[in-house]
Amino acid sequence: MTDPTQYRLNKYISDTGFCSRRQADKYIEQGVVTVNGEVAPVGLKVVDGDDVKIAGKALQQKPDRIYLAYHKPVGIICTTERHIKGNIIDAIGYPQRIFPIGRLDKPSEGLIFLTNDGDIVNKVLRAGNAHEKEYSVTVNKPITANFISKMANGVPILDTVTLPCTVTQVSKNTFKIILTQGLNRQIRRMAEYLGYEVIKLKRTRIMHVRLAELRPGQWRLLDKFELSQMEQLLQHSNKTANDCNAIEQDDEE
Repeated sequence: MTDPTQYRLNKYISDTGFCSRRQADKYIEQGVVTVNGEVAPVGLKVVDGDDVKIAGKALQQKPDRIYLAYHKPVGIICTTERHIKGNIIDAIGYPQRIFPIGRLDKPSEGLIFLTNDGDIVNKVLRAGNAHEKEYSVTVNKPITANFISKMANGVPILDTVTLPCTVTQVSKNTFKIILTQGLNRQIRRMAEYLGYEVIKLKRTRIMHVRLAELRPGQWRLLDKFELSQMEQLLQHSNKTANDCNAIEQDDEE
């Protein structure tokens, strides 16, 4: 007989949509969380079917997992903090609790995923998993072959050198770049190092999912084929790693 899957209590609570993991930890520390009638200690693990209550209130069943593709417009901020004007959660208005996977900075636009599945986040963002993100970038002056070559082969920013990537000139001032990293404002910093200013940045693809016909402000749920492809791509991806460069912020872009 297979043993039931165990979950950390804070994750179990968060997955129901009741609150974030951080808030769940606070409730546990305050002693208001019970499991099967007993006050739950910090670090407790639970299984499906356990009777979990917060301040005597039973949790709802775990919701179905949600994976949403959104065309973030310029000006929207990738934060779940509802008091911040222009936050991505209010902009979408989805009826269930979701959060963004990674970021696009305020002046940028394009594709971003939102989900209620905490397990998927680091699998998508970790550079070591080599999941591609594609961008269309317009700069303030004509692009040269030297610029394309240096962008592709690595630029020193943020006390490191960016990983080699694919860069293709599209027009006089526009290029396409495919990254497996997501350092803080990476593309803007790379261009700036080479004497260019980014005036427009749009993410057009994450892994196999494309922005396609989504207009700014529109969103859609990923379809069954996209979810199947994602499951295959993430099957051997790590959620955690020991090296100091493992986590990328995906904070450009």
